[in-house]
Amino acid sequence: MCGNNQTSFSEFSLLGFHEFNHFKVVLFCIFFVLYVVILVENCLIVTLVSTCHHLNVPMYIFLRNLALADLLLTSNIMPKMLQVTWLEGATISRTGCFMQYYFHCIATYGQSLIVTAMAYDRYLAICHPLRYSAVMNQKLCFHLSFWPWAIPTLVMPSEMFITGQQEFCNTEEIDHFFCDIGPIVGLASTDAYQVAFEDFLLTVLLTFSPFLLVIISYICIFFAIVKIASSDGRRKAFSTCSSHLATVCMYYGPLTAIYMFPFGETSPYENKLKSLLYTACTPLINPVLYSMRNKEIKKASQLLFCRSRV
Repeated sequence: MCGNNQTSFSEFSLLGFHEFNHFKVVLFCIFFVLYVVILVENCLIVTLVSTCHHLNVPMYIFLRNLALADLLLTSNIMPKMLQVTWLEGATISRTGCFMQYYFHCIATYGQSLIVTAMAYDRYLAICHPLRYSAVMNQKLCFHLSFWPWAIPTLVMPSEMFITGQQEFCNTEEIDHFFCDIGPIVGLASTDAYQVAFEDFLLTVLLTFSPFLLVIISYICIFFAIVKIASSDGRRKAFSTCSSHLATVCMYYGPLTAIYMFPFGETSPYENKLKSLLYTACTPLINPVLYSMRNKEIKKASQLLFCRSRV
């Protein structure tokens, strides 16, 4: 409980990029353009996979789910980030702050599990091509698409409940551009050990355990590619998973630095830069990685463009 001369804050103040307030117009324009491009790119991927029947295969179904996760992640954070940047800070209610973190976790944990499903799909396609159609059937594809959304949706309320029991008496200022667990718990006046432990446990189970499965899948893929006799066959096999491998590196790099040690000695400025990598840069680059070198996506884009002109 707060002391006699203290009150529990019902809203928080997001400071955003207060270090660069004199560049707020430039930052706002950059973030706004990034957000619009992310929306267009990922909405295009969702539309193409949903409307083109020849893209109704597991690899592109997983890609559509990844695009939806990117849309949820950026749309949950970037509109408020634009407000914070333009106004040099903005308030957010305590409930709104917790809900933003809730949807942020659904998106990030969902991305982790979807990326793992994509790695398993590539493992089956390269290491067991003859069994691929039998194993990766419609039922398994549905489960690998459904549970990455269902699992974080079901497990996050317990952490949200524990976080909601904390008292915030000392200050309401969050030195970040969105409500992340580290800055939130850093403001708590009560012992936040239980919150930190549960967040660490969920991060290990839903982010880094899947990452280990991705690594194991790619070790198997690497040895399978090495055994291919022809150089063209090896090149073709590697090209089918190179885009996914680049996505894995871009996704897990910043998350490892932030969430494996969320209460470390890194400065808020460093955490903001790392957070920008996976909240803006990764959703921006993912569609490019999967479309620029993909003939099927290019073909579907041309068909959609021709239909719109007609």
